[in-house]
Amino acid sequence: MSQALQQNQHLNMVRHPQMLARAEEIAPELYHRDIFPQAIVSAQKDEQKIHGWRPERVNTAAGFLQQEFAQGEHVIIDFGEHCVGYLEFACESVGSPPDAPAHLQFIFGETLAEVVEPFSDYSGWLSSSWLQQQDCYLDELPHRMRLPRRYCCRYLRINIVALSRKFRLRFTSLKLDTVTSASLVALPQCQTMDHPLKRIDEVAIHTLKNCMQEVFEDGPKRDRRLWLGDLRLQALVNDVTVKNYPLVKRCLYLFAAMTREDGMLSANIFVKPQVIADDTFLFDYALFFVDVLQDYAAATHDRQTLAELWPVAWQQIEIALARVGENGIVRDSSDWWSFIDWHEDLNKQAASQGVLIYCLNKALMLARLYDTGKVAFLEEQISSLKTASLRELWDAQSGFFTSGESRQISCASQVWLVLADVGTVESQQQLLVRLKSHPPEIQMNTPYMMHHYVAALLHVNEIEQATEEIKGYWGAMVEHGADTFWELFDPQRPDFSPYGSKLINSYCHAWSCTPSWFIRKYLL
Repeated sequence: MSQALQQNQHLNMVRHPQMLARAEEIAPELYHRDIFPQAIVSAQKDEQKIHGWRPERVNTAAGFLQQEFAQGEHVIIDFGEHCVGYLEFACESVGSPPDAPAHLQFIFGETLAEVVEPFSDYSGWLSSSWLQQQDCYLDELPHRMRLPRRYCCRYLRINIVALSRKFRLRFTSLKLDTVTSASLVALPQCQTMDHPLKRIDEVAIHTLKNCMQEVFEDGPKRDRRLWLGDLRLQALVNDVTVKNYPLVKRCLYLFAAMTREDGMLSANIFVKPQVIADDTFLFDYALFFVDVLQDYAAATHDRQTLAELWPVAWQQIEIALARVGENGIVRDSSDWWSFIDWHEDLNKQAASQGVLIYCLNKALMLARLYDTGKVAFLEEQISSLKTASLRELWDAQSGFFTSGESRQISCASQVWLVLADVGTVESQQQLLVRLKSHPPEIQMNTPYMMHHYVAALLHVNEIEQATEEIKGYWGAMVEHGADTFWELFDPQRPDFSPYGSKLINSYCHAWSCTPSWFIRKYLL
């Protein structure tokens, strides 16, 4: 057990019923749409494909409903797009009267690999219960059924595990009742003539839509939770697309509804069967509550919500500032105290310093609007932290910011200190040029970190380079067949997973949807 979790367990969680009531007042409506099979496919081994498999069309959807299945056979259905919802099907026996139950196994996959590679080989460190499969025993035929669990897939494999030899099985109907709290009826068109950017925007919006459920989920397949880091990025894309501001507001109140004894916000929230804050507390994620609140207030001018949540935001500032050492730098530690990126070798100190300054700037915007008595204090803190960053972290010989006792150089450190606006515009531009020409060993592993890199480029007005990065990174996922953007993508290591298996990765993930924000806000 990490030192951080041991410390957290000594602090009680405090529920705030008024905040929870405010969140429940604005529970969202879910929109339903039926999605039917588009084709029957077989999986062909193909090492040229990113996960080693290629779908080959073998039958039409109509042909599937004419097919009769015997024990031991299987079928792979392609729904034609990434879906989140509930499977409904009807089937009947063919031949002699059924004299035994029908045992069916349903395996749901966001990628083809998930329905081909056996789950029995899974060796990742996340629970295998996240692998999407369900066994059904049908005692009577004909039978109509709706699976009670929500699933997330593009592909569905149906294994006919066991039947009597006297009959075969035929499906008479099958569909997914898909659900989302995102209404796309009034979605503004993406006014770009650049076809690759337009396609990237479409995939990004589909990613956001499928992650918008009763809260902004981090991923509809795995975790299905409200994470502060993901919420922050989803809220940005929401601003320029579906504009479901009540859902952003609900999520802010859910975080405020349960805090640690000292007031720190959890990194994520479980919503069902009741609202429970997780016992994971991260320096950067707690601070991002300030950022989400500032973005929400700027978009909606909702002064009542700002008045109720500003004290919560201010607590995160106070807790974070208490971690700053006498040298003006955030104190480092060896536990999982700050997220920044999925990288086991990444030192988080310098990047977390950048996050703190960035969020203090957001707090300053709110204070100027609502709490002017804190303006001078915030301005002083921001100036002091920037000065300390240049004095303590800058290495003139390498031309990079360093992090931790080992003076590690990473992409994340440079990106976050640019976003914190440390140094002059010219020095920030030069730093990002050097980052491209002399890439450090500690690179970026996730679309989450890539978002911040692109944001840093736009911060210094490098629009052409930002566009190239969006096309080169998210565009590569599209070229690999993604119809929603993935949790993890390293072009040099296509099977990379911090969890020990690509099968457990999320292939529709909230923090990956931000190209729509970049495209619609900066590139049109």
